[in-house]
Amino acid sequence: MFRKYGFLGILLIVFVEINFFLKIQPFANWYFPIIWFGYILTIDALVYKLRGNSLISNRFSQFLGMVIISMLFWWIFEFMNISVQNWRYLGLEGLGIWKDLFGSISFSTVLPALFETVELIRAIHLFDKRKLHKKYKITKGFLHSMMFLGVISFTAPIFFPTFTFPLIWISLFLILDPINYLHKQPSIIGHLKNGNLTIPLSLLFAGIILGFLWEFWNYWAIPKWTYDIPFIGFFKIFEMPILGYLGYFPFSFELYAMYWFARSLFIHKEHLLAD
Repeated sequence: MFRKYGFLGILLIVFVEINFFLKIQPFANWYFPIIWFGYILTIDALVYKLRGNSLISNRFSQFLGMVIISMLFWWIFEFMNISVQNWRYLGLEGLGIWKDLFGSISFSTVLPALFETVELIRAIHLFDKRKLHKKYKITKGFLHSMMFLGVISFTAPIFFPTFTFPLIWISLFLILDPINYLHKQPSIIGHLKNGNLTIPLSLLFAGIILGFLWEFWNYWAIPKWTYDIPFIGFFKIFEMPILGYLGYFPFSFELYAMYWFARSLFIHKEHLLAD
């Protein structure tokens, strides 16, 4: 059964697509949360139809928590952008005093969109049989080294932004994924140790799908972002240089690690995307 809110999601996406040309206000200024909540509702309804179980229909409190956590996460990346200055926003003047609210609501869609997309990929069993033939032993020395590299990766863009800017898309993963592993939370390290590639591959695929859609829907928008990326600012697809799309792969791992770390601070029960 395709849930009714899925039809609402489809209507929201279609409306925003049409409104990219009509530019009816205030909807044109608020395109991002409208189209991305439309995406989330649509994908969730599709997941429910395929599996009989979905984030919104069966784990709504977890969905709300994800929305709140996502809102807070992106402000971390905005802080990191202060030094690297890789992206900036245009057209925000039309939002007036609502600019920060617009940003927070928009940022709240990032995590749910990622997890919904991963659930859809899993619902169609795209990577179910992908496994490593060899299992690896994870030592504490390896985990501590990984966290140390994460700290270096987090601080380096502050002092050497021109050359180390890509590290912001992997630094928090390097710090938090080992912590999640040590505290028996879902982690990429744990999945790879067990030889299970389902979650890692699903995250990577979801990351590039969302990256394309983020850039595609951003291109025709009024409030939008543009990029100024050293050395690789050539051959743009929409506003993003083609090599910049590579950043969406580690970004998906980073969001996964950030989510499970934040969630573990309050809730220890594991179920969504845990295996």
